[in-house]
Amino acid sequence: MSLVFAGVCSHAPGITGRKEMAGGDDAETLYVAMDEMRQAMEATRPDALIVIAGEHFANFFMNNMPAYCMGMAQEYEGPIEDPEWLGIQRTSVPGNPDLSRRIIQHTLQDIDLAYAEEWKFDHGIMVPLHFLTPRYDLPIIPVNINCQGPPITPLHRAWAFGQALRKACNAVPERIALVGTGGISHWPATPDSGKIDEAWDRDFLDRWSSNDRQRLLDYSDEQTYLEAGQGGFEIRTFIAISGASEGCTGTVHYYRPIPIFAVGCTVGIMNLEEVA
Repeated sequence: MSLVFAGVCSHAPGITGRKEMAGGDDAETLYVAMDEMRQAMEATRPDALIVIAGEHFANFFMNNMPAYCMGMAQEYEGPIEDPEWLGIQRTSVPGNPDLSRRIIQHTLQDIDLAYAEEWKFDHGIMVPLHFLTPRYDLPIIPVNINCQGPPITPLHRAWAFGQALRKACNAVPERIALVGTGGISHWPATPDSGKIDEAWDRDFLDRWSSNDRQRLLDYSDEQTYLEAGQGGFEIRTFIAISGASEGCTGTVHYYRPIPIFAVGCTVGIMNLEEVA
């Protein structure tokens, strides 16, 4: 089994950019949880990390919006945003084009996957990497699921994409870590920014941790938009992790609604050893 780690976490830009504005121990507890996720991932000795995110019009726009895209570059640069605003300095992040190519070739057996040899990382990838690979010494393979430009990928296809990724990871000899980042409920770049539906988040995380496919796919886009905001469409990245971890349950190690970060901050890890 070459998929050795699977988890999810939040990627809101305020997590790093507005750290000093957080109240109480909000930032401290989240940072501890993210560091514990790093330690858990490092303990599996991965050779590369695949990060599944919902990209924010940094590389893809309505003239070219793939349902799924995977990076295949030697290196990547990020963040594309103002480093002072994000609180993360611009840097070069290593890739592994040979490994990316092999994973893409295997995934294409099941899913029509686009690929890109040029990719600028935005906060959706750079915020998680800031915590999970702070030395930027682990090869990264970026993945985008279209969560932003309707018509967006159906939930059952996000699950199927995760299944295809699992098969692809298991077909290569390298040890692969897989992390999905995004949501959950949030209303970015709107007058409701900072609004969080804690009850909706906790219900979704219950479905995610039990890895209940039927309940995870039981959302309409209209329902999600009304109840969890347009940022709620990023549940697709979490659902892809569920598909890749089919047969396993997950553990939510951290959840806290933090309005200054504009999202319910989340850290969760799948228990892959259940089907090892």
